[in-house]
Amino acid sequence: MSSGTVLHAEPVANATAARLTGALTALEQIIVDKRAQLQLCVCCMLAGGHLLIEDVPGVGKTTLAHALARVLGLSYQRIQFTSDLLPADILGVSIFRRETGNFEFHKGPVFSQLVLADEINRATPKAQSALLEAMEERQVTADGETFDLPAPFFVIATSNPAHQIGTFELPESQLDRFLMRIALGYPGPAAERALLTLGERREMIASIEPVMTPDELTLMQNRVGEVFLSEPVLDYIQAVIAFTRESGAFTAGLSPRAGIALTRAAQACAMIEGHDGVHPEDVQQVLPAVVAHRLAASTLDVPDDLGEFILRSVPIP
Repeated sequence: MSSGTVLHAEPVANATAARLTGALTALEQIIVDKRAQLQLCVCCMLAGGHLLIEDVPGVGKTTLAHALARVLGLSYQRIQFTSDLLPADILGVSIFRRETGNFEFHKGPVFSQLVLADEINRATPKAQSALLEAMEERQVTADGETFDLPAPFFVIATSNPAHQIGTFELPESQLDRFLMRIALGYPGPAAERALLTLGERREMIASIEPVMTPDELTLMQNRVGEVFLSEPVLDYIQAVIAFTRESGAFTAGLSPRAGIALTRAAQACAMIEGHDGVHPEDVQQVLPAVVAHRLAASTLDVPDDLGEFILRSVPIP
């Protein structure tokens, strides 16, 4: 990388980190006591990926998606996934116009900058698969014609625990489309006391001013790939990938696409932190959210927290 790359200029990196910190501070007004999860959300968006939030109902998953769209100035659509949802309800439908004698495509709710696929695992696999092309290619094909999705394009899907009635497990091909998977968890005692006394904060979303425009976010996304990667950091990432393939702890190791996702997420994390390049700590911060939903333990000896297991098992070179 040339020495003239703007991201190596410390004032520019610090200014970008300050803007992103401002976004996180605004989000904390709505989603309290969840700074680490909020940072992963922003990191996922910067990296150009999609986010899966798996948790029990009522912990703020939907509110988080709406607040994120508001803070980042993005157009927003919510799709409620149910067992009778059809692909056309997501993508759109062609309607015959008698006056012209032609079919006209009416775009569905997926044509938005931030799309919330709420309770995605309550829809049938056929409806779930309607999002695959949109998430991977940023486009929708209907009746032989391709329509580009708006930029930036970001899907947040919420998922209820698989043991709950009326859920369909997400297939591996669908899970792999998500750059990260996180859980919000219950609030801490102080945050819960505030919720009990002040009530839900969803009403506050409309009063929050956006901290950036979609064009500014797109510019930041384009710069993520320029964040410097040193040889030792690349060695560390490759050591993680090799461990998942060679240790025998997993039924299958991380794919090359997963390795690219981990690298880009670490670069986005470094941008948020204002680092002049990716640090090993940046890799460690994003690793559990990036890799755990892509792996399955091969034996009962492997702990349930696969990300933390990898971090303990692979030393920093």
